[in-house]
Amino acid sequence: MAKALMDHHDVELAALAAAGGRREFGELVRRHGSAVRALLRRMGAQGAEADDVAQDAFLQAFEKCAEFRGEGTFAAWVKRIAARLYLKRKAKDARYVSEIRTDEIAPAIDTAGHVDLDEALKSLSEVERLCVSLCHGAGLSHPEIAAAMNLPLGTVKSHVKRGLDKLRARLSPDAAQPGRAAHVV
Repeated sequence: MAKALMDHHDVELAALAAAGGRREFGELVRRHGSAVRALLRRMGAQGAEADDVAQDAFLQAFEKCAEFRGEGTFAAWVKRIAARLYLKRKAKDARYVSEIRTDEIAPAIDTAGHVDLDEALKSLSEVERLCVSLCHGAGLSHPEIAAAMNLPLGTVKSHVKRGLDKLRARLSPDAAQPGRAAHVV
């Protein structure tokens, strides 16, 4: 009896997809598509743009599926592809949003004390949001981010640290209502 697609491990599915298995690759897209789109939204892509970049990332992943060695997770591999494609798109568009002052934005905590990470990420400057998302969302190293964004390594490290510090301050229980702890949603 043949093994159902959902019973296969990602590495098996990727190997079958590399051999031309479209159904197997479709299962990988089903499993990881929402996580890739979520990463792109956290990096700053809006709805349709996130969907377009995610689709391009999965097309590229399908074409390069034979290069996936299973040394990391398939999800991390395709997220790296998506992050790099988004950065290329950003560089091509060259439309940069002006920096947002964090002291003008209320904490991203609702009345129940739940934290909205996506809302909190919007309080960072665009470059900080990209660096933090690439580092902690896509799993890229600081040198990889520096190369992808064409920034000096020290600048990337500063953006990641500054962005994380701002997020910690914004998401700390002290930013919530007095006496209430915040819960990340």
